[in-house]
Amino acid sequence: MKEAKKSKRKYDGDTQSLMTHRQLVLAKFKRHKLAMVALVLLILMYLLCIFSDFFAPYGPSERFTEYSAMPPQSLHIYDSNTGRLIGPFVYGVKSVRDPETFQKIYEEDREVILKIRLFERGEPYKLLGFIETDVHLFGVEEGTVCLMGTDSMGRDLFSRILNGGRLSLSIGLVGVFLSMLFGLLLGGIAGFYGGRIDSCIMRVVDLFMSLPTIPLWMGLAAAVPRDWSTTQTYFAITIILSFFGWTNIARVVRGKFLSLREEDYVLAARLCGATDFYVIRSHLIPSFISYIIVSLTLSIPGMIIGETTLSFLGLGLQAPAVSWGVLLRDAQNFRSIATMPWLLLPSIFVILTVLSFNFIGDGLRDAADPYSG
Repeated sequence: MKEAKKSKRKYDGDTQSLMTHRQLVLAKFKRHKLAMVALVLLILMYLLCIFSDFFAPYGPSERFTEYSAMPPQSLHIYDSNTGRLIGPFVYGVKSVRDPETFQKIYEEDREVILKIRLFERGEPYKLLGFIETDVHLFGVEEGTVCLMGTDSMGRDLFSRILNGGRLSLSIGLVGVFLSMLFGLLLGGIAGFYGGRIDSCIMRVVDLFMSLPTIPLWMGLAAAVPRDWSTTQTYFAITIILSFFGWTNIARVVRGKFLSLREEDYVLAARLCGATDFYVIRSHLIPSFISYIIVSLTLSIPGMIIGETTLSFLGLGLQAPAVSWGVLLRDAQNFRSIATMPWLLLPSIFVILTVLSFNFIGDGLRDAADPYSG
């Protein structure tokens, strides 16, 4: 038994010695179970949001005024009246008045069965912005199927959450990309050349890091004109978030460049006539690209939370734009939460996204050094 274990360890060591560094990193990342689950969940969430017009049964602005503030409809497979297997369906909904509060409440009409059909036709839309179609993944022929309820204006919350994820998820990617550009550029210049250039750039970094982030975000976001279009506001918020997110990356890049610029292979490249840009692009940045990827992965949740916070406070994206922060704005007061608690469902998507990015970042951080552990 012991000999089998020894031979197995020897085989694993021999196999590991034949693997490239990239293969080692990938193999160690795959052993991180939470990171793999988070990666699958994140890919699924991005696909749902990118193709939200198809996966959602209704458009984000489609209204059912007779079903305003309706709680989530329950999904059924068996008919409770007959016990017969029907397949996925929802019961019809009827509104009645509470005899004590006189408020409108909704009850299931078990005499009406709305069978859910795949690839049901509904509101026309343009898939990916240019493919005209009216086919949705699921729907009902008559009535409504609102699995997460409706808001105060009778709009399907599930459809709006998927549609709002486009802006909330993409603003994190775009913002972090811009932060990476600023951080690599300024941090690389400071660390590579040093001297007065290094001192000036680092004092700017210290100034930015000393500023209170949330109040400054709020002040700059409030300065965005209210008559701007959704696209203009989106890019303005993205630039605001990325403008103050590059400092940590810049400090890390600067420190790496200071330690690597005196290495023998860097000096040899410069003696052979390589330009500064070539040395930075081909020798310095690839030597710690894994750390940059991990840092960017862990920075995306901060961007998403920043946009959600600004939109929630009314300083970010504005209606008719749809994002998770805009949707959560409807749950700002206790009365709305008490009467329509399902309006907090967008927060679950925010939490799952942030946790997924954090788990992936932890997995990448462990995999960046495949020889440890």
